[in-house]
Amino acid sequence: MSEETSATRSNFITDIIDEHHENGRFDHVHTRFPPEPNGYLHIGHAKSICLNFGVAQANSGLTNLRFDDTNPTKEEVEYVESIQEDIRWLGFDWDDRLYFASDYFDALYDFAVELIKKGKAYVCDLSAEELREYRGTLTEPGKNSPYRDRTVEENLDLFARMKAGEFPDGSKTLRAKIDMSSPNMNLRDPVLYRILHAEHHRTGNDWCIYPMYDYAHALSDSLENITHSICTLEFEDHRPLYDWVLDELDVWHSQQIEFARLNLTYTVMSKRKLLQLVKEGYVSGWNDPRMPTISGMRRRGYTPEAIRTFADTIGVSKANSIVDVELLEHVLRDDLNERSRRVMAVLEPLKVIIDNYPEDQEETFDVPYFPWDRDNSPTRAVPFSREIYIERSDFMEDPPKKFYRLAPGVEVRLMNAYYITCTDVVKDDAGNVTELHCSYDPESKGGMSPDGRKVRGTIHWVSARHAIDGELRLYDYLFSKADPYDVPEGGTFTDNLNPESLQVLKDAKLEPSLADAAAFEPFQFMRQGYFCVDFEDSVPGALVFNRTISLVDTWAKLQKERK
Repeated sequence: MSEETSATRSNFITDIIDEHHENGRFDHVHTRFPPEPNGYLHIGHAKSICLNFGVAQANSGLTNLRFDDTNPTKEEVEYVESIQEDIRWLGFDWDDRLYFASDYFDALYDFAVELIKKGKAYVCDLSAEELREYRGTLTEPGKNSPYRDRTVEENLDLFARMKAGEFPDGSKTLRAKIDMSSPNMNLRDPVLYRILHAEHHRTGNDWCIYPMYDYAHALSDSLENITHSICTLEFEDHRPLYDWVLDELDVWHSQQIEFARLNLTYTVMSKRKLLQLVKEGYVSGWNDPRMPTISGMRRRGYTPEAIRTFADTIGVSKANSIVDVELLEHVLRDDLNERSRRVMAVLEPLKVIIDNYPEDQEETFDVPYFPWDRDNSPTRAVPFSREIYIERSDFMEDPPKKFYRLAPGVEVRLMNAYYITCTDVVKDDAGNVTELHCSYDPESKGGMSPDGRKVRGTIHWVSARHAIDGELRLYDYLFSKADPYDVPEGGTFTDNLNPESLQVLKDAKLEPSLADAAAFEPFQFMRQGYFCVDFEDSVPGALVFNRTISLVDTWAKLQKERK
């Protein structure tokens, strides 16, 4: 990597890797990204993806993509496919190193048999409720299972019969034999296998026992010769079990390292909660542009570069914290500002008739897409005619002071076109303004003053004759509180859903250059924000644009005030 990122910048993870290189534990770096295919990836996973792939790239190493598909009741092929699409979109690739925990089911079973033979695992008949009771508490030790002292022969027989499907779900488990009085609850004879008669999306009905995550994760890392198994902080207390499994079996021993997961204001990161939002219809799907999923952010208009930059900006920490979503938005605006073509779109149109402009006349203005670099910018032809649309909010009949837009008798500049002055206001029977009549100064072509007079207001517009219709979707935070879980007793996080998170404008008027807008292509609608085509719902002749983000950058303003 040529630029410094969170994966190359000095931090506790890079320090551990450097130490391993110095003491000879590992002479290379091989990481993995191990998602469970039980939902779509979100921005928190993006941080982990950037870290795992970035650390390996920075050390000329490799990264595997491995699906933790050990729970067939929650996993779907749809999720497997979406995860691969998201990772590639972010700019990373695993080449031929695509694996599944289910690839190792035979090996994992054999390892379990080895633990039984060593007297380190046993079949237990306690129910789930009894397991909880026997486990103890944080202040009280657990109790040994009455089945803990079964003979090796009996355990081998029962485990084989579990595999053969002789027992119903929940009737037996295979547990590690460690220490029921350990202060670490994860070492109190944890379950390694449970019975689950469910069809698996890859192995079908070949198996009715499935390994638990801690067991399968450690051995999958080992089988793939992973050097650094980078996990989020909630797995820190699980590391002793990770190490126990690998030590007892005397196999390749990866190093588990934990870092703080990403938490964002106004956002929920739990896949279970996100699935609830989808299933209960609060959003249109996993890729709803209000969702923090990578697919939702892609549909909304986020770029992979912005997400990677954000991951680098927040860095890697060992302490949990909450990142203000405005930092993410600030990074996004910086990215879109450089790449977005400037165009004109009128969100809530008000017709303007320029009375002294010839009725049958048309002309075009050659306007740069990037006004700050006129000499090098590509341009497009913007048509102009007698009737145009302006924003309804750009006119007031009785304006307050410092309203530098159109009003009766007031002259403004039409961006890149002419000076116009409002001469008459037309209203309907209810008193609502329906159209304006104006005059223009033919000598002000291109929006330039012919005599040096100054006009304080500049407004955008679209030729009525040439405008294309569009539907615009304006998005706000999905939740109305910075902490969505801040609810009264008995409440739920869905109580904090923002009823104004989506506003749909169906009568927008767009300049004709947008007719050929491509999916994912970013635009800045002048004075309105950054938009992109909604590739899900747009069809030729009926474009839908999502507002990626507004122009106001409160984070940048806050940092300026702090300085």
